[in-house]
Amino acid sequence: MAEIFSVGERVKQEVYRLPLCRCAVEAGFPSPAEGEVDGVLDLNELLIKHPAATFFVRASGSSMIKAGIHHNDILVVDRSLSPVHGKIVIAAINGELTVKRLFHLGKEIRLIAENEGYPPIEILESTDLHIWGVVTSVIHQV
Repeated sequence: MAEIFSVGERVKQEVYRLPLCRCAVEAGFPSPAEGEVDGVLDLNELLIKHPAATFFVRASGSSMIKAGIHHNDILVVDRSLSPVHGKIVIAAINGELTVKRLFHLGKEIRLIAENEGYPPIEILESTDLHIWGVVTSVIHQV
């Protein structure tokens, strides 16, 4: 993990409310459904529920590939959400940032990769762990 884009900065921005088609797009065989517009969609409203607590970070590596997080994807992270068992979180472990799934049952805490090639990170009492926030969305370009 590295590059943080914004932490609570107010940036002048234009709002784009673009058409949202009513029909779903088939990933298999084409459907004869018409592409009617079903309103508008603002990505800020869709992706950012708590603007003052939200930041973006770029993913690095392949440890979360089975969760749909690829190298260079942009993660939307909400600091206002509770980091509970099963959520994907941004964590600082002894000063190093990582994105992993949180395993927290009782006193046992682990950070789990979504790729068998990466072992779980056991969190001990001596580990300096800070959860920066919960990943709410992944922006992946194809």
